[in-house]
Amino acid sequence: MSVFSECKRIVIKIGSSTLTHETGSLNLRRIEALVKTLSDFKNEGRQVVLVSSGAVSAGVARTGKGRPTCTAEKQAMAAVGQCELMKLYSKLFSDFGHTVAQILLTKDVIDNPARRAAAEDTFGTLLAMGCIPIVNENDSVSTEGINFGGNDTLSAYVALVCHADLLINLSDVDGLYDSDPRRNPGAKLIEHVKGVDEQILAMAGGAGTERGTGGMATKLQAARIVLEAGIPMYILNGKEPTILYELLDGRHVGTYFSTN
Repeated sequence: MSVFSECKRIVIKIGSSTLTHETGSLNLRRIEALVKTLSDFKNEGRQVVLVSSGAVSAGVARTGKGRPTCTAEKQAMAAVGQCELMKLYSKLFSDFGHTVAQILLTKDVIDNPARRAAAEDTFGTLLAMGCIPIVNENDSVSTEGINFGGNDTLSAYVALVCHADLLINLSDVDGLYDSDPRRNPGAKLIEHVKGVDEQILAMAGGAGTERGTGGMATKLQAARIVLEAGIPMYILNGKEPTILYELLDGRHVGTYFSTN
């Protein structure tokens, strides 16, 4: 499958469980590898948007206060951690000659036509300027009525707003299996999924780790959202972000979702 070679504007999502160690602290080696790889994509002439989780985990690690036990604590940890994340991303991307920009979204931006149009303009302008937008949900002010329910869903809507050519979801699993690989060692990876129907949705389980808010179910819902707009999606294991080079080289990895 050579779809990647034709994609100029790419949205990459990476989750908290992939960005952090088991301790909850940021996995600096993995983040640096991700930044270097995406910088290579930029150097090749592609436009990159990064949807990054990890604000709450970064906030917990920075303050040493432990995992939040209520919404107010989660919002506070997100406020602290988002600063930590952006400081790190800005420094690392700058080392490779690239400029980042922060965009924090809530679901009401997507639902309101005027605000959505403004977001489209902002993304378009930043990408035209050569910047790398780094997107997260605005957890510090997000409430039940305006949240996305996780960055898998957020990344799908970002792909729509950006008019992306491809969405790549870096996860803590290799892709979609015909059964849960954590419980069934004989589970088989499904390399290509044409559309997301109820049978495909039934293959999903719950959240993969306590550090992540999503699971395969939210990733499949994200695939359904982007496929309806004609945007294909990959699920890849982000443990080694350099796996993205395999797509660049035309090899197949992970699970590819398409409309046909």
